[in-house]
Amino acid sequence: MLGVIDGPINDPDNRSLRRAIMAFGLKEFCHEMTTHDAPLKSSEDSPVSGRFFPTTCAERETSDGNLDVTFGGSGYAWTNISKKLSFTSSGSIEYDQDFLMDGSTMYAYFRTKKVVSSDFHARMIEQPVANMVNQIAPMADSFGKQLLNAQLAQGFTVIRAANGTADFAVGTIEKGKKPVHPYEVHGQNRVTYENLRTEVHQNQRDFIGPIEIEDSNRALFFTGTVDGGLPLDVLFLTKVEGDASLKLYLDNPATGPLSGNPSASDVMQPDVAFKKIVPVPKGLYFIVLDNTPTAGQVAPPQNSFDDRAAAVSYVAQIGEAP
Repeated sequence: MLGVIDGPINDPDNRSLRRAIMAFGLKEFCHEMTTHDAPLKSSEDSPVSGRFFPTTCAERETSDGNLDVTFGGSGYAWTNISKKLSFTSSGSIEYDQDFLMDGSTMYAYFRTKKVVSSDFHARMIEQPVANMVNQIAPMADSFGKQLLNAQLAQGFTVIRAANGTADFAVGTIEKGKKPVHPYEVHGQNRVTYENLRTEVHQNQRDFIGPIEIEDSNRALFFTGTVDGGLPLDVLFLTKVEGDASLKLYLDNPATGPLSGNPSASDVMQPDVAFKKIVPVPKGLYFIVLDNTPTAGQVAPPQNSFDDRAAAVSYVAQIGEAP
């Protein structure tokens, strides 16, 4: 319906009407935030180098109609100096929210009005040189807070299509345009969860999720390719096993076994198109990309002087089970 009347809806004089309409969807803001990871990149064109997992969220409308969001959670990142770095982070942001219609597609804009507060603390640093840890931790806290503030200041755009697929991008995406993704997805009756490129370094994992399956007779669809000359394990975990395995990954410098067996698994061979369909019941799930010898079928070579990172282009989707 909004697509039919996109002219009047998009009129600058109708901003109050758009905010009134958007208020219905904002009630789900925190639910959406805590059922999606936030990929971390050094720039929009860079591959994913870490993820933030919000676990707490509170929202309220300010007196002038803006949206005030307070959040907290934990995550991980990878750098050449620290190797794996896990962290906790929290913050409070005031967003000036609005939307525009492009036919039946909604462009929801969350422009940062101000970063009220932000906090970043290194939780664990893999770097094995013990006498450097005390030097790296304060640097990591300072760098992490700067990176967090820079990310928060850009705001974000959510592009929601008529079929329920939502696309996400940091910053403002002009109406009618799309973020750049490794996969072009057309004509499929599936909801795309993520469409990105990530790097999984030696002895590292990348946790995609939690992915929410809201109905029965659904499946997870994972399509991708891996560069770097090495095979990579793709593991499917329930949220219980995913949360427990993620905690182990965040707490320990060395990446050990998962907390339990995956519900499904497969191997991505280098430079070969990979497709996996996993029927799942209603619930929450993680897809884990594993470049370690402690989980899955692959035992990648170990060389402390040669980090064999696997670069993965992938699209994770939800659709009707075959």
